[in-house]
This record gives sequence, C-alpha cells and structure tokens, in this order.
Amino acid sequence: MQPEGPYRFTHMLGGSPVGKAWAAIDGQGRLVTVAVLDATVAAAPGWREAFAGIANSLAQAQAPNALPYTYADFSAASPWVAYSSEVGPGAEKLFRALGVEYEPAPAAAPPVSAPPQQVSGVPHPVSGVPHPVSGLPHVPWAMHTSPVSAQPASAAPHPVSAAPASPAGADTVASAAPAADPAQPQAAQGGPVEVPPHDPFAAPVRRIQSSGPPPRRTGRWIAVAALLLVAALGGGVGAWAVTAGGSGEPASRPTAASTAFPTATPVNPGLKPWAQAALYSAEERALATAAPSMVFVEVIFTGYVRNKQSNALLREAPVTFSRRCSGFVVNHDGHVLTNGQCVQPTEDIVLAGALSALANVLVSEKELGAADVPGYTRARMKTTRFTGTEATTAPEVKIFGQLNAAKGDVTDSPAIPGTVVQALSLEEGNLALVKLAQQNLPAAELNPSATVSPETPLLILGYGTTDASFRSATYTVLSKPVRVTGVDAQSPVNAYRISEDIGLYSRGGIAIDPQGRVVGLLDNDILRPDKANRLVVPVSTMTGLLDAAGVQNSLGEADTLYRSGLDAYFAGDESTAISRFDGVTEKSPVNLLAQAYRQAAVDSGGGEGGSSDRPAWAVPLLVASGVVLVIGLVALIAMVFSRRGNQA
Repeated sequence: MQPEGPYRFTHMLGGSPVGKAWAAIDGQGRLVTVAVLDATVAAAPGWREAFAGIANSLAQAQAPNALPYTYADFSAASPWVAYSSEVGPGAEKLFRALGVEYEPAPAAAPPVSAPPQQVSGVPHPVSGVPHPVSGLPHVPWAMHTSPVSAQPASAAPHPVSAAPASPAGADTVASAAPAADPAQPQAAQGGPVEVPPHDPFAAPVRRIQSSGPPPRRTGRWIAVAALLLVAALGGGVGAWAVTAGGSGEPASRPTAASTAFPTATPVNPGLKPWAQAALYSAEERALATAAPSMVFVEVIFTGYVRNKQSNALLREAPVTFSRRCSGFVVNHDGHVLTNGQCVQPTEDIVLAGALSALANVLVSEKELGAADVPGYTRARMKTTRFTGTEATTAPEVKIFGQLNAAKGDVTDSPAIPGTVVQALSLEEGNLALVKLAQQNLPAAELNPSATVSPETPLLILGYGTTDASFRSATYTVLSKPVRVTGVDAQSPVNAYRISEDIGLYSRGGIAIDPQGRVVGLLDNDILRPDKANRLVVPVSTMTGLLDAAGVQNSLGEADTLYRSGLDAYFAGDESTAISRFDGVTEKSPVNLLAQAYRQAAVDSGGGEGGSSDRPAWAVPLLVASGVVLVIGLVALIAMVFSRRGNQA
C-alpha cells in the first residue's frame, strides 16, 4: 500500500544513519528522488534545521554546482525534499552534503518491508517548476535496487542522539540504535518478513560493557572551535566582497508589497506575476511563463438594421457594436486560439447585439428610456435583420488583438488586425483559430498529455476590467487559482467545470498547469444562472482544431530564450537572466514581461551591464559560511548536552 502524500514511492535508492533516499513518481508521472529524514532524527536538536539549511544552500549555489529542488516540506514529522530526475541523484547528494555516510541500496535487495514515512501536506513550491518529463526515462542512478514490495514494514527508523556535525568532521553524527526485539516481526498477512542478509542501514548492536570514565573530547572541542573560526572568517570575507563590489546600496529582492516590481522600466505587461503569487514560487513562475501569450480580442461589427419584409432601415446611420474576450498565442507566427462565439457568433447573437446598440443610441438621443432597452430588443428580434450597406450583403466585421495591457475601441497600433481561420460550433467545442497580422509573438505551450480530474488544481488567466465606461475601458490580465469540480457529462467534448471565474471578458482565457502549459480554454457555462466562465474546453479539442487547420503549437526562438531567462532568474543567476531577456526583447519586443523581469534581475544585483561588480565567489562563500556556522553551533550545543549527560 502506497503511503499518503504527493508522491508514489517505487523503490529505495539508498540510505544513511539519518534517513533514506527514495525513487518516486509525482502526480504528473515524472520521476523524482526524495530525501526523507527519519522522524526520530528530525526530533533530535539541530537536525531538522541542518537538513533544511543544506537543502536551501545547495539550491541557491551558483551553476553548475546548484542543486534546485522541486518541492519540500521541512515542517513534516519526517522532513523531505524532492528533486527532479533532471538534476541527477539529488537525494543522495543532499545526504552526502550533510556529512553523513551514504550507501546505495544493493542491486538485488529483497523486498523492503516498510514504506517510507508518509509525506505530509501539499508540497510547497520553492525553487522553480518541474520541467516536463515524458514517461519514465531510464535514469541509471535510480536503478540501484529493485522496486520495493508493497508489504507492510516492521522496522522503525534508527534514533539519533547527537546533533549534526560538520561535513568535514571525522566524528560519527548518529549514535547506535538499541538492539532489536529478539522476536521476529510478522507481516500483515501473518507470514514471516524476509530479512536481508546484510542491512547496510541498521545500527550496530550494542554490547554490555562496564561503566568507565567518559572519554575526553579535547579533539572534538578543538575541531568545533576551528569550524566556528573558519565560518566567521569566511562570512566576513564574503560580506566584505558583496558590499564592496556594489555601488554602496544593498541590492534587495522585491517584496510582495512592491507592486511596482521593476524600478526603472516603465512597461505595463498586463499581468504582474510577482504581485499575483508568492515571490519565487512555482505559481509565480507558471504565470510568468504563460502570461506573455495572452491576447485581448475585440471584434467590431458595423452594419444596418432592416425590416425583414420591406428591407426598410430602422435608422439611416450605420450601427456599430463590439464583442470582447480573451485568447492566447498558440504559434509564434501569430495564430491565436480564442472563443468561437466571441469572434464568429450566430446570426441571432449578432442581431441582438445590433438591436441593443441601436436602442442605446436612441436612449442617448432621448427617444427611448433606459429601462425600455431590453423590451425594444426582444420585440424586434423576429422582424429585423442585420446587413451590410446593401440588403444582400453581410455586415462588416473587423478583428483586432492586443497583448499586454489593452484598451477598448483601439483599431491602430498596438492593436493587431486579424482574420478567422477556422471555428468550431457550440456543439463541437466553441473554439476559433484567428491569425493576427504580426509575427514573433510570444506563444504558450499546450500540454496534450494533461490529465484533469476532480480536485485537480489549476491556474486560470483572462482579461478583465474595473472601468465603468465600456467604450474606452482598460483591460489587464487577471489570474486566480482554481480546482476542478467535475466533468460535464453532457458536453460532447468532455469539458470540465472549475470552482472560480475571473469575469465576463475571460472567455477564451486559459487554464494552465504548474509548469505554465495550457490544459484548457475558458468558456461560459450556460447551465449556470449567471453564465459565468467556469466551463473549460479540454486541450484535446484545441489540438483537434489546430490539426484540421494545419497549424502547429510551436514556440519561437524568442520563446525558448525567454524560458531559459526565467530559469536563470529563478535560480538566482541574475547576470545570465539579464543577457537572455535582452535577447528576447530584441527578437520579440512585444513581450513586456521579459523587460520587467530583466529590470527585476538588475534590481536584484545583476548590474545594468549584465554582470555584477562583486566577485562571483562572494555570495557562495557567504552562504557556505553561514551553513558551516549553523552546523558548528549545533554541534557545540550537542557536545555540551552530551557532556552534561555523561557527568550525570
């Protein structure tokens, strides 16, 4: 039986006196390694803090020595850290960095009788979003042992009585565990549990010896004192290099309260991920990845309302009205996916819009009361039609798309004209493919293998406004975390419903996964009284429309460069991020988030020229010194308590 938690553990990779390394599979089917600190060890003074401190310091190290983890829970009874398969044997590296012995599991180990400690809680994203991994790749370092049997376990983790020591120390950091109960443990089925001929992780059996005077630990005291001295000197040198290398002003990360994230770049990207989510979280990164592709779509209809029988005009002047919604760039050459009924509505919807616009004109001319508008529209739906300049022609339709922050009724730059390539009816999925007359637009990536089921967490994005005036309203991208509440069994495309919405104009907006990939398109739920945009058309319907139109979901060179810039930024490599964001701006100037994150990298210490004046070794030295100082203090405290216990 698998333990509860966000991972399905497959087999044990190895272990140490303080914990074990496991191979596991996350909810998206990706392979990870998980370092789990034993609960008894975590309860000992200093071990939980050292475990978290080493994990964070490795994650913040400069490339190529950085070891970013995907998720972690340091507050669990058995603290754990999960590493993507792409960084190699991350769990093993963490234990070795703790300064404890680590031994890989035997290649032909018999079934392990205990599942790992349960991983508690929802994983807290810390150092970036896991990259997509298709299937279960062959990972040599993850194949040191056979899959673990689902048989229940009988062995408990070995207690540790001493605090962690320096990785460089020669002393053993964990004391021996008490001897096991002579009785052989039994499995859940009643049969005997198979015991390996040699358990490399079992503590040696204590032997009864006569009491003697406690050994003098002068060497240990000297080692700890030297450790603290080295930490102090290293920290001082690192701090001096950091402060002396700058301009005298300390570089600081932006805070959640700082809505003006970049300090020098006056751009409005339409969405500020750093203000919508926790800083440097997986949610911020997912929003930053997908947001540049968002498109504000406006369709402008111009024509004449005529009597069906006589073709007489209800008004000599033409009638103009707009329909507004959201969309996203699916191909860098300018192809956009959006809501079908927004850009290519049925004749009844077009006529209702034209009659409503005409009624509002009559209200402004004092020929009709505002309360009479709905009745005026309903009364003429069956007796009129909406045409072009001639009774036999169609009304004029113009489509425009705007990226980043947008304004209504804009038909020149930055609005980009577009045309409908292909559309699906309501029954087929209510989607439309539009081609904008501009290339090198930032595109989003579809996730065709996404598995969406009830309670699946997603992020939704779509345009919205708080302006009361419709004509010249300003629209920006809104986002919100949601969960799937169920699948619409009556929908021919297996659409699903979500728990929240972000407003009227979010139709054609997107639902994204934790990696910022699109898994669905927002549509209005006609079964709800408020018709809120809580229905999501699945990604399979999008790929079907693209295939029929001969269009591929593809990222451009600027998109790839932008994502690598985000990789560098969220890894703390500001100088690399600045260089890559500069390349994005050159190739795709409309991606204003690249400019915003470039400025954020500058403000975080990267320097205007793409490099920092401080030495490259300054920050790693400062971080390492801090970690060594913490370990030294923990070891010192442990030795003091150990000496008091011996004296007692």
